[in-house]
Amino acid sequence: MPPKPAPSNLSAERAIRLGGRVVRPLAAKEAHGQHRPMAAISFEAVPIDKPRDTNVLVGQAHFIKTVEDLHEALATAGPHLRFGLAFCEASGPCLVRCSGNDDPLVALAAEDALAIGAGHSFVALLRGAFPVAVLNSLKLVPEVCTVFCATANPVDVLVAVTPRGRGVVGVVDGSPPVGIETPADAAQRHALLRTIGYKL
Repeated sequence: MPPKPAPSNLSAERAIRLGGRVVRPLAAKEAHGQHRPMAAISFEAVPIDKPRDTNVLVGQAHFIKTVEDLHEALATAGPHLRFGLAFCEASGPCLVRCSGNDDPLVALAAEDALAIGAGHSFVALLRGAFPVAVLNSLKLVPEVCTVFCATANPVDVLVAVTPRGRGVVGVVDGSPPVGIETPADAAQRHALLRTIGYKL
């Protein structure tokens, strides 16, 4: 049996339990259709600046120890991986925090993170390994909330801008499709994966 609707005369200070759920009446302004004013919003597309031979990961995390934990996750992925990473601090000094084992990649990741300018976002640039080798390790870092992309393609980061600040809402990763693969295209895909050692 569905729960009974809340009585229309509930006091604003009370919460009444109905059918196993707590029903709280709307505040007076909400009850009369007067809602909190919406903040102005605009959008930007921020291109990631990176060398052609690097991959980029863009994600969302939290807490200042993100940089050290991401560094450790990447550093243990393999001896040939070179990387730079940067994290946008969202409170306190609000600095771009940086680390890595390749100074030019660290500097470039910091510039990309600053251009994005979204609190708690991070950028990692990789050389010498594909993202598939590190992605699960990064996702397991406790501070990481999400990863928007992991790619060697050109990337635009879509940023929403409000009076509070900036936030990543998604990415444009590479080019749009031009058609559907043929059997010959599928054969080439299978061959590539075996040539680079990812399939037997």
